[in-house]
Amino acid sequence: MSTVAFHTLGCKVNHYETEAIWQLFKAEGYDRVEYEQTADVYVINTCTVTNTGDKKSRQVIRRAIRKNPDAVICVTGCYAQTSPAEIMAIPGVDIVVGTQDRVKMLEYIEQYKQERQPINGVGNIMKSRVYEELDVPAFTDRTRASLKIQEGCNNFCTFCIIPWARGLMRSRDPKEVVKQAQQLVDAGYKEIVLTGIHTGGYGEDLKDYNLAMLLRDLEEQVKGLKRIRISSIEASQITDEVIEVLRNSKMVVRHLHIPLQSGSDTVLKRMRRKYSMEFFAERLTRLKEALPGLAVTSDVIVGFPGETEEEFMETYNFIKEHKFSELHVFPYSKRTGTPAARMEDQIDEEVKNERVHRLISLSDQLAKEYASIFENEVLEVIPEEKFKEEPNSNLYVGYTDNYLKVVFEASEEMVGKLVRVKITKAGYPYNEGQFLRVLEDDLTSINERIEDVKLSS
Repeated sequence: MSTVAFHTLGCKVNHYETEAIWQLFKAEGYDRVEYEQTADVYVINTCTVTNTGDKKSRQVIRRAIRKNPDAVICVTGCYAQTSPAEIMAIPGVDIVVGTQDRVKMLEYIEQYKQERQPINGVGNIMKSRVYEELDVPAFTDRTRASLKIQEGCNNFCTFCIIPWARGLMRSRDPKEVVKQAQQLVDAGYKEIVLTGIHTGGYGEDLKDYNLAMLLRDLEEQVKGLKRIRISSIEASQITDEVIEVLRNSKMVVRHLHIPLQSGSDTVLKRMRRKYSMEFFAERLTRLKEALPGLAVTSDVIVGFPGETEEEFMETYNFIKEHKFSELHVFPYSKRTGTPAARMEDQIDEEVKNERVHRLISLSDQLAKEYASIFENEVLEVIPEEKFKEEPNSNLYVGYTDNYLKVVFEASEEMVGKLVRVKITKAGYPYNEGQFLRVLEDDLTSINERIEDVKLSS
């Protein structure tokens, strides 16, 4: 029996794709072991979003080679796509596959075993025009399933290398998306997170079909689905039609992640982002009218080349005024090969860090304010796992539809179910709640489980 071990760096899409690659190995009779163990094949799924991503990827590759010098070492993902030669130059790397043709990995392994010659399977990603189907019928995480709906990005923001690693925008066939969603619900998932490299751009390359239509089709056609979450959507992709779907939907949750990057028009121009602050503000206002209580989370890059204190304060004040519910704040880091890395006026690290801290404390304050609106409200939560800070208690942690993290007393059989919880004490990073009841259609399956247990004992 051959064994395979995986290590994934980077984003949720990479984690999704590692699960998909595992399905291919599983179908060929492989056993999966932990990365720290000795395996016959190591698959490293790399990240290249920052220079540090490259460096970490190289460290992880070397670790596998040291662990078992006789193993077949396969490197895939974004760093493999952008710098195959750099990876092939690491002694001990046997196979490099980029962000496409992952299906060929097993053939390459067989070929390598016969010929013992390193294989570079990286092609020109910019020529790819078709979404590559990679199925994931179930995940190791048992409560929220990711469903990848698109690949690539056409934006070419000045700080970003990703179009070169992932190619241009390609949408998955809607029938495949619906079929895969049904498979996931049948496997027991209540919540599906639509994900991709540029998720909100879904359908831009399709004729007469778009994201709003996909959301509608998922809601109408997938039996037993309870929640649809969009992993990320750009302001420019929030069309009036999308807002209408959100307004009328019973499944799309009251939480959107809308990357801002900067709240200053002059910085946005240098970033080559596709919106103005006036437009962004107008979309937020429209969204909050359509979805009262909506949580809007965002990404912000601080200290972009040339960012003045005034420009930073424009960002700060915009976020404060529009009450985002949580931010991911990143100090700008130079990515070799992007226009921004060559710009004059790079910002001093100390200035960057000081601005990052100011935004993080604003984010904490806004998160607390947002949570406090829901104190004493009853919300629906999907318990995910035991509360790690008190492992000996019966406390579990889960998320509401509007992405509040709630800790409350529950039991193992409630994990992955939809339950009603009253928020007894709002806070951040988590809220305290009181379990009220399991929702009707989930009760039957819990009762069946309890019956099964009685029968077996």
